[in-house]
Amino acid sequence: MGNDAVYRGMSQRELDRQYDARATVDDITPFLDQYAALTTTAKKELEVLVDVPFGPRPDEVLDIYPAGANAPVFVFIHGGYWRLLSKDESAFFARCFVEQGIAVAAVNYSLAPMVSLDEITRQVRSAIAHVWHDADRYGLDRSRIHVGGTSAGGHLVGMVLAGGWRSRFGLPDTAIAGALAINGLFDLEPVRLSFPNEWVKLDAAAAHRNSPIHHLPEIGCPLLVSWAGLDTDEFKRQSRDYARAWQEAGFPVSCFEISDRNHFDIILDLADPGRELTRQVFDLIDEAMN
Repeated sequence: MGNDAVYRGMSQRELDRQYDARATVDDITPFLDQYAALTTTAKKELEVLVDVPFGPRPDEVLDIYPAGANAPVFVFIHGGYWRLLSKDESAFFARCFVEQGIAVAAVNYSLAPMVSLDEITRQVRSAIAHVWHDADRYGLDRSRIHVGGTSAGGHLVGMVLAGGWRSRFGLPDTAIAGALAINGLFDLEPVRLSFPNEWVKLDAAAAHRNSPIHHLPEIGCPLLVSWAGLDTDEFKRQSRDYARAWQEAGFPVSCFEISDRNHFDIILDLADPGRELTRQVFDLIDEAMN
């Protein structure tokens, strides 16, 4: 098995290496600790609505950080390879955004392998629907809902942008004003064939059903796609391929690499208003006002 090609000419060992985000850094713990510490500080220092339910399951909750009346909102979907983290590590950038007049909503969802990826996708879509339907209650402008996420969260951003689900949740096709996908996974066939499938448990049909690149919408919004220069070639390729598909569908997209960042610290740039990633997100949200 070691030398036989499994996917795109890669052996099983090479494919597993390409989808092993943890192996790109010495230790992920400092990054996770930083996410959590900055989020805890945000909860202490900012106004926050904690554990806002968007569904019946205990895990189906949001934390919302308001930014004044009729504010645009950035809905953040955390990563963690669908099996780690929560909303409690997902508002590390809240102060930076709130000070810019942008509300933040951090999404919680159930984790694999306790639930399927189909269920995780349903939950995240339900969270978006709740923000849209109840925007007035939280002082949000439902015409300026933006979504963003990294890694598995980048994949889930793609599933929020995908077509074919909004009518079931009572949303218009234009419910999402703009999106940010960082280090995302947009074709899950190689995930099915590599070691993360130990907990995601995809068969071929589920991998296709949950691959954003196969389910582009009829109406697309402006999209930012970014990836870390220190990530693996496959994570980079997935982002480039998705950006290309978005562009070929006729939708606006900007894609760029951040060369000095790894899979885990790239998202921390959102806490710094001077970083390119943050500036581009702010520009994206500002343009939705025009």
